[in-house]
Amino acid sequence: MRKKKVVVLSDHALSTSGVGVQTRHLIEGLLAQYPGEWSFRQFGAAMRHDEYETVAVSDDFIIKPIDGFGNPDLIRVTLATERPDILLIFTDPRFFIWLWEMCDEIHQVCPIAYWHVWDNLPHPDYNDVLYESTDLINCHSYLTYEMINEKFPEKTNFIPHTLPPRVFYPLSQTESRDWRVKVIGPERLDHFVAFWINRNAKRKRPADLLWAWKLFLDKLESDYGHRKATLLMHTDPNDQEGPNLFAVASHLGIHDNVVFSTDRLEFEQINILHNISDTCINISYAEGFGLSTLEAMQCGKPIIALKTGGQTRQVVDHRDGSENGIALPVELQTLVGSQTVPYIYEDYVSAETISDAFLKLYKMPPADRNALGQKARSYVLDEFSHEKMITSWHDTLLSLCDNWKKNYKSWAHEVI
Repeated sequence: MRKKKVVVLSDHALSTSGVGVQTRHLIEGLLAQYPGEWSFRQFGAAMRHDEYETVAVSDDFIIKPIDGFGNPDLIRVTLATERPDILLIFTDPRFFIWLWEMCDEIHQVCPIAYWHVWDNLPHPDYNDVLYESTDLINCHSYLTYEMINEKFPEKTNFIPHTLPPRVFYPLSQTESRDWRVKVIGPERLDHFVAFWINRNAKRKRPADLLWAWKLFLDKLESDYGHRKATLLMHTDPNDQEGPNLFAVASHLGIHDNVVFSTDRLEFEQINILHNISDTCINISYAEGFGLSTLEAMQCGKPIIALKTGGQTRQVVDHRDGSENGIALPVELQTLVGSQTVPYIYEDYVSAETISDAFLKLYKMPPADRNALGQKARSYVLDEFSHEKMITSWHDTLLSLCDNWKKNYKSWAHEVI
């Protein structure tokens, strides 16, 4: 049987970005679960790479680093030389406008598949021409699926992000205790630890998180007479896309209660940081999915998350409405936009409400907090099953190969 060849355009699959990580999990999962059926060639995008040599992860997983997400000439050469069965794209649609503009050229060779997320309502009518030019739209947030499926049900599926169970998992109580001492120090062994892992950028609201942490510490001191709590932030405090977090923490007087993790870490080390923490939080005002909270839940930790975008289906069990931690309400919604994204909502929750969530989780007896974490883990293993995700991608890609020619309708030029 001839292997189906897929050309992938997304973040470099060996990078640490969410898009890159999920690309890697998908490709490795398909190759492991369906050996001999797939072969992947990726153009691994980034603003700039340290090395531009082609990387052969295996014979069927080859990555060519490129700046940006490609261009028409690159695709034309690739279509002519590789003759792929599918062209798979994965990241913000603004990066692929040029590709959809040449969709009729691409469709002479193969269909276009898209792993898609859109952060928030309203339905992006301005994207409809892009969706019409795509043959398969697999959405990794349920909100995105609901929006796109309403207009394009014949090509839209819900396939969430997932994590291999061997990558993120609970450590024993003894292991977690030992690692806590090594990572944040013996003086913090009895601290309540909250974990935040994001880029230091405006959308992620890192300064607001520090503000909320200060309010929580003040309440902790007022109610319990101590400030035994540590906020562990895995980020670059000096990232030019965000505020100087060292200065913010100093201004708020909480620098002794914040630990910054700034080194580039592998999955195993991130798993340790989740395990030494009591909770993981994400308060981004726009969050298509939110991988960090999913990682925490798979490690058996309750999460604190704003009910926005893809996070809603994580923090709230859609089957019964129960919470896998503390679901933060959207208290303020603004309608924003730009020339390329004319309108979209941004969702906000106040620092006071965030601090109350920290305090509520802190007050919870350790046994109850652990039980909530186990509930979260069970939910992830069922509703965000990695094996199910790989199977769904396999089935939808095979169906695309078999049926796209009869379903595809070329654009027609009419003179009026």
